[in-house]
Amino acid sequence: MHWEKLVDQFAEKSDISKVLSNQVESLTHFLEEVLSRKENDDFLQELVDLPQLAAQAFDEGDEEAFREMEAQISGLSTDEITRLLRYYTVFFHLMNSQEQREITRINRERAIQTDPESPRGESIDEAVYFLKTEGFSAQEAADVIGKLDIQPTITAHPTEARRHSVLVKQQSITRMINQIRRGNLTPDEQTAKTMEILNEIHLLLATDEVRTEKVTVEDEVENGMFYFMNAIWQTVPVLYDDLRNAFHTYYGEVPDFSTVLQYRSWIGSDRDGNPNVTSAVTWETILEQRENVIQLYLEELDELRRYLSISQNKFPISDKLEASLKEDEKVDQLSERYQRLYKQEPYRRKVTHMMHKLRHQLEVMKEEDRSYILDEADRYTAEDFVHELKLIAESLRASGLEEVSSFGKLHHLIVRAETFGFHMAALDIRQHSGVHENTVAELLSVAEVTDSYPDLSEEEKLTLLNKELNNPRPLSPVRVHLSDETAQMLKAFSLIGDMLALDKNSFGSYIISMTHGVSDMLEVLVLAKEAGLWSEENDKVESDIDVVPLFETIEDLEACGSLMRKIYDNELYQKQLEARDNFQEIMLGYSDSNKDGGYWMANWALDKAQQRLGRVCREYDVDFRLFHGRGGTVGRGGGRSNEAILALPPVSNNGRIRFTEQGEVISFRYSLASITRRHLEQIVNAMIRITVAESDSVGQKDQFNQAMEQLSQRSMKAYRNLIDDENFWSWYTNKTPIEHISRLPIASRPVSRGSAKAADFDNLRAIPWVFAWTQVRYNVPGWYGVGVALQEQIEQGEEALERFRQWYDQNIFFNSILDNVQREMARTHILTSTIYEDNDDGTFHKLITDDFEKAEKAIKAITRQDYVLQNSPVIKKSIRFRNPFTYPLNMMQVELLDRWDEELTDKDEESLRNAIFLSINGIAAAMQSTG
Repeated sequence: MHWEKLVDQFAEKSDISKVLSNQVESLTHFLEEVLSRKENDDFLQELVDLPQLAAQAFDEGDEEAFREMEAQISGLSTDEITRLLRYYTVFFHLMNSQEQREITRINRERAIQTDPESPRGESIDEAVYFLKTEGFSAQEAADVIGKLDIQPTITAHPTEARRHSVLVKQQSITRMINQIRRGNLTPDEQTAKTMEILNEIHLLLATDEVRTEKVTVEDEVENGMFYFMNAIWQTVPVLYDDLRNAFHTYYGEVPDFSTVLQYRSWIGSDRDGNPNVTSAVTWETILEQRENVIQLYLEELDELRRYLSISQNKFPISDKLEASLKEDEKVDQLSERYQRLYKQEPYRRKVTHMMHKLRHQLEVMKEEDRSYILDEADRYTAEDFVHELKLIAESLRASGLEEVSSFGKLHHLIVRAETFGFHMAALDIRQHSGVHENTVAELLSVAEVTDSYPDLSEEEKLTLLNKELNNPRPLSPVRVHLSDETAQMLKAFSLIGDMLALDKNSFGSYIISMTHGVSDMLEVLVLAKEAGLWSEENDKVESDIDVVPLFETIEDLEACGSLMRKIYDNELYQKQLEARDNFQEIMLGYSDSNKDGGYWMANWALDKAQQRLGRVCREYDVDFRLFHGRGGTVGRGGGRSNEAILALPPVSNNGRIRFTEQGEVISFRYSLASITRRHLEQIVNAMIRITVAESDSVGQKDQFNQAMEQLSQRSMKAYRNLIDDENFWSWYTNKTPIEHISRLPIASRPVSRGSAKAADFDNLRAIPWVFAWTQVRYNVPGWYGVGVALQEQIEQGEEALERFRQWYDQNIFFNSILDNVQREMARTHILTSTIYEDNDDGTFHKLITDDFEKAEKAIKAITRQDYVLQNSPVIKKSIRFRNPFTYPLNMMQVELLDRWDEELTDKDEESLRNAIFLSINGIAAAMQSTG
C-alpha cells in the first residue's frame, strides 16, 4: 500500500502549504500503519487505486478510467464499500482537524511578526489602533467598547453529522501527531506517543461514525455544554486581556470594561417544530447549565485558594472584606482544620466560604421540589458571587497588590462570573406564530369570549386582544379541559416565570417564528398575562419578557419595516416597550429567506430589511438589537462572521448584535480555544469598526440600490422558475439523497414539517434542503440565479461592468456577496453531479449548468480573475487537494443508492441504509459542510 505517497503526490499537485502537506503525510503514515494490520493487500490497493482513477476520470476527463472505477465499485460488496467509506471519512475528519491546527499555527506566526505600528489584521490590537489613528481619545475609545453588546447564540440545528465522541478522538489524534512532529520528544516518549496514536486510530475506526439511535434533546444539551465548558470558557477572559493590552499599548492606560460578550442558547428551549422540547426538558437544561457552571467555579476557586496565600501579617485586608468574613462566619463556621490552616490567611478563608455557598447550591439542585430550589437560589445569587470576588479584588488593591487583583486568576474569574453568571447561557424560547394563535383561540373559546378568533380580520383581532390585555381576569377557567397543545403552551409561559425566579439571567427572549402581524406580538402578551408575566394597572404595564418578532420569508422581510411601525404605534405595545427600557430585539431569518427567494434575493432582502428596521427604530427612538439567524453554509447565510458584520448597513449599527452559531460551524469555531479566540477577536474587531462607521454617499447608494434590486429580482425569477416547475420536486428527490438525509439520526428536531416520504418543498426545512444539494455537488442554494442576473446587467454595456468592478473593490456588501458565491461555486463540481441518476430529459441539469457557466464568466470579468476563487488560493488549493479523495465517495454513494432501489431483505436494507448514512457523513466531511 502506498497511500502516503498518493497523498504526497496530490498535495504537491494541488500546491497546499508545505507545513500542512507534511502534517497530512504524517497523518496518513499512521493511518496506513493501522490499516495494514486490519485489511488484506487487495483491499488496501483498492483504497489507493480509487483516488488515482478518480483524478484521471474527473480532473482529466479520462473515460476509460471512469469506467474502470465504476466497474471496481460495482463489484464491491456493501460491506467492502462501507469499510472504504469509513477509512476515507476518518481521513477527511483527521485532515480537517489538521487544517484547524494549521490555522492556529499561521495565526501565531502572524502575531509574532507584528509590531504596534502594524498590528495583525482583524485583531483587537488592529481595532484599537484604528480608533487611535482616527483620533479617538482613550475615553472615547473606551466608550465605543462600552457600547458593544455581542451575543453569539448556540443552536442545535441538525447540521453536525459527527458524533461528539468521534470529534474528541479526532482532536486527540491530531494533537498527538503534532507533538511528535515538533521533534522534542525522547526516543521512549516518541515510541509511547506513537503507540497511543495507533491505539486512538484503532478506537476511532471501531466507533460508529453515524449514530445508531436518534439524538435526543438531552444529547444536544450535553454536546452544547462541551463547547461552553471548554473552548468558550477558556477564551472569554483572554478576550478581555487582549482589550486591556491593546489599550495599554496604544493609550498607555487601561480603563474598566463592562461585559461586551454574552452567550445565549436555543439548545433545550427552541420549541418551533420540535415536539421533543417540553417544559420539563427546558427546566432540566437550565439546571444542567447551572450545575455545570457552578462546578467550574468551584474548580476555579480551588485554584484561587491555593493562589491567594497572602498573610494578614504582611498585607491587612480591607474593612469591607473583614466585615464580609464576619458575616460568613456567623452562618458557616469553618472546620477546625481550615481554621488552623488559614488562621493568618483571610483570603483563603473567604474563598472557602464562597465554595461552601456554591456547594450548597449544587446540593439544592438534587431536590425534586422546584419551589425549594427557587427559594434556596435566592440565598446566594450570581450577583452575590461577583460582589464577593470584587470585594477580594478591592481589598488586594487597597493593600498595594494591584497586579494580583487586576491580572491573572482572580481577574479571569471575575470576567467569567460576569459573563456566565449561574446560568452559563440565557435560554430563548421560540415558537411558531400559528401555535400562539391556536392557543389564544382556544382560551378565548373556553372563556366564552368568541369561538371564531382565527376567522377575524387583523383589525378585529387587535381590537379583541387589546381589550383582553386591559382586562385583569384570566382567560383560562380553573379545571377546564384544554388541548395538549394549549396546555403545553401555558406550561411554557409558567416555566419562564420559574426560570426568572431561579435566575433573572437564565431566560433570554421569547421569539415568534413567522411573525406576520401585530396580532402575533399581542397574542404572546396575552399568554404572558395568563402566566403572571405581564400585567397592566393604572395605565402602566409590568412585563418580565422581551417579545421578539422573527421575519423569515422574502415577503415578510419586505414588509418588516412597515409592520414594526404598526407595532410601535400600538398603544399597548408602547407600554410594553416602556416596561422593557424602550428596548426591542428583532430577528431575521437567513435560511428560509434563501430557500424562498434564492441567494441574491435573500441577501439583498435581508440588507434592505436591516436598513428599514434601523430607520424605523431610530424614528421611534427605540433602542434595538438585530438578531441574525445565520446558518452554517453560504446558502443559509453562512460565511465569515466578521465580513458579514462589516457588510451590515450603517443605519442598523448601534454596537448591539446577535447571531446564531449552528451545526458544524460550532464544532469548527469552538473545538479549539485558539480558533475560538480568533473567531471572537474578529467579531469584536468588526463590531468596533462598524459602530463608528459613517454612511455611504447618497448618490452612490441610490445607483447601487437600483442595481441590487434589479439583480435580486432577476435572480429570484430564475430561481423560482427552477423550483416551481411541476416536475422539479420529483427530480430533486430522485437526484439527491434527501430521503436518506431525512432519516439521519443527527438531531432531535424533525427535518420536515410533514413525514419524510410525504414532504414537499414547502414543508422541507432549509437545512436538509441545502444538505442534499451539497451532497451531489450542485450547491445550488449558494449561487443559483446569480449567473443570468449578472450576465444581463453586464450585457448592457461596459459601463455596467465597470460599476460592478468598482463596487467589488470598494463596497463591502457587494464584495462579500460575490466572494461567498465564488466559494460555493468552487466547491461545486458539475461532472460529479452528472453521475447521480436523472429522471428527466436533462432539463434541470441544463438550467443549472447554464447558470453556472454564466456566473463563472461574469465573476471572472468583475473580479479580473483567470478562474473563480483565484483571489483565495488557500481555499482553492484545499478543494483541489480534496477532490480526488471526494470523487470516490460520490461514486460509492451513487452505487449504494442504485442498490437501494432494488428488492431488499430486511438484513440487506439495514446494512445498506447504514452504508448510505456513512456515505453522507463522508461527503459532509470532505466538503466540510452539511446544511
